[in-house]
Amino acid sequence: MTGRVRTHGDAQYGLLTNIAAEAGVSLSTVSKVVHRRPDVGAATRARVEGLLARHGYVRPGERDPAAPRQIIAVFRDLSGPYTLEVVRGIVNAADEQGIDVVTGTTSHRPISQWLKECVAIDAAGLIIVISMLAQDDQRRIVEQGLPVVLVDPLSAPSHDIPSIGVTNWSGARDAVQHLLDLGHTRIGMVAGRSHSLAGAARLHGYCAALEEAHIAYDPAIVRSTDFDFEEALLASTQILRRDDPPTAVFAASDAQALGVLEAARRQGLGVPEDLAVMSFDDTLVAAMACPPLSAVRQPFEDLGREATRVLVQLAEGRPPASPRIELATRLVLRTSTSVRRPVAAE
Repeated sequence: MTGRVRTHGDAQYGLLTNIAAEAGVSLSTVSKVVHRRPDVGAATRARVEGLLARHGYVRPGERDPAAPRQIIAVFRDLSGPYTLEVVRGIVNAADEQGIDVVTGTTSHRPISQWLKECVAIDAAGLIIVISMLAQDDQRRIVEQGLPVVLVDPLSAPSHDIPSIGVTNWSGARDAVQHLLDLGHTRIGMVAGRSHSLAGAARLHGYCAALEEAHIAYDPAIVRSTDFDFEEALLASTQILRRDDPPTAVFAASDAQALGVLEAARRQGLGVPEDLAVMSFDDTLVAAMACPPLSAVRQPFEDLGREATRVLVQLAEGRPPASPRIELATRLVLRTSTSVRRPVAAE
């Protein structure tokens, strides 16, 4: 004996048959109502429509209102602690609203493809994390009214596309001020790339703190790298090998700060005895570093939550009050920074 797999179409047909019997009309009349044919009386149409709604019937090609909505979250990669902590905020906030999250990267699929995917799967919208948004992509988002929110974009977006970030300038200024308060006056920096909005803001915050302390900016002890361990290791090695090295270094990310710690170790410098190291991010690795890193903490989960909140608001046709939202940072002090030791007399 052979069996037949019951399909979704079978279930829908059976439902229509039951609705026809309950309404006291023929199956063909119910079919006319489903396909919105005009040749059905108003009273009959209202009775059948009521039963269709009560039984949860979904017309072909229409979205089931009971089905969870979807949003897409796109990252450069899914490997770093920053990514994992932001995606946690997105997933948790979406789950609380019954929304599914599709995650992906731009490693093999450009943002233009993700925008098409957003339309193809009828997603509520798209969250793009730390990516460069091309002018063509920006134009498509604005012209088509696609709900898109950017988190820490690498370039300044159109005024019509909301973005979420943190107080990078003031966070960096607070970090350098902490080092100044400890007595350090020669403070180097491993900065981010100038094209990065966050990297540029952190460098400007560093410069502002020095200027307020009447300390001249010295480009010889500042290097710009990607937010990357290996590049930071090379850059900080060059800084620390100078005849007049800094007594403290501020790194623009945890990954870069780990590079500074390794460069100090290879140079035979103790942290914080010989070199104070300050970081920006405070991801999980900061507390596990040796020694644990003093850092400017970004509210990663809140970034994800806020991006999700704004995206859902956009999808409902309600633009945010401001195109740019910045969440506050705070200092977390650990043992990688200490009071500057006095220089021994020769």
